[in-house]
Amino acid sequence: MNMKAIFFDKIGSPSDDFDVLQMRDIPMPEIRENEVLIKVVSASISPTDFIFMQGLYPEPHVPVFPQIAGSHGAGVITKVGEGVSLKPGTFVGFNYHNCWAEYVAVPVEWLFPLPTDYPIEKATQFFNLISAWDLFHNAKVEPGQWLAQTAGNSTVATLVSQLAKRKGVNVISIVRQAQDHLNLKDLGASEVIELSKLSKPVSERIMEITQNKGVAGVIDCVGGPVTSELIRSLSLGGQVILYGGLSSEKFELHNFDLLFKVAEIKTYAYRYLFTPPEEEDITLLQEIAEVSSEFYSPVGGVHALEDFKTAIYESLHHPERGKRFFKISSLED
Repeated sequence: MNMKAIFFDKIGSPSDDFDVLQMRDIPMPEIRENEVLIKVVSASISPTDFIFMQGLYPEPHVPVFPQIAGSHGAGVITKVGEGVSLKPGTFVGFNYHNCWAEYVAVPVEWLFPLPTDYPIEKATQFFNLISAWDLFHNAKVEPGQWLAQTAGNSTVATLVSQLAKRKGVNVISIVRQAQDHLNLKDLGASEVIELSKLSKPVSERIMEITQNKGVAGVIDCVGGPVTSELIRSLSLGGQVILYGGLSSEKFELHNFDLLFKVAEIKTYAYRYLFTPPEEEDITLLQEIAEVSSEFYSPVGGVHALEDFKTAIYESLHHPERGKRFFKISSLED
């Protein structure tokens, strides 16, 4: 029996060479011991997918050609291999290769069992919920303090804002341009700095907002001069978490920008990028699912696999419009 899948058989980015991806009909995967066969309901389109296509991750997170694209999805277990305790019919999220396809074989340790009524748009991007949770808690900002974050329109940033609001943390979301479809203050941001309309340095505006207290934490995935400004806006003992580099520019600092504030710069990569969850992580993952079930997650569009060129073009060129997904099947099929 065959299935549809989106492949690539060379290193490259769709933004440079759109023919790097193609759709094919291929045989359904066979499962082995400790694996399950999943009917994919939905698969997200994420920056991590494009990084993987370009071969930028170290071993073992590298393509093996011909490689089915896609790294994150949600679906229903249809078949289990020897040694698997989960039952067919279980709804799961997963991060693993080969998920831009109708079916995928996944080792059981990479699965996140979820409630059957868990929202599909969150199940498909459960990795973003985990990242937002980690970023917020790693920033170590206390209730009543201020947290600044870049790329405020992004999915991760809007989730961080919603987590922060639950904890009583004030958030400054920094965006290049506000989006009509997205009210960041409704999603937990206390203040929004729109860079395209700002007539003063970012650090000066932050000091106005915080009444010269500065920010206790910075979560940044952009880089460049704005990062320098944010670091200089830190309060004593502030934390900086870097988790991306959307800007092609570098940021510059003097040692004293950090030293006299006893500040720290840390990096963050998705915690399950290279290794699957441990058994002791299950309680935390259940808590994240429960807390986030009512969160709003912006959706930019839902596409069939056949519409992959439009879906990927929009993801690359208009990420501010929200996360895009492949809708591959339904839970009722």
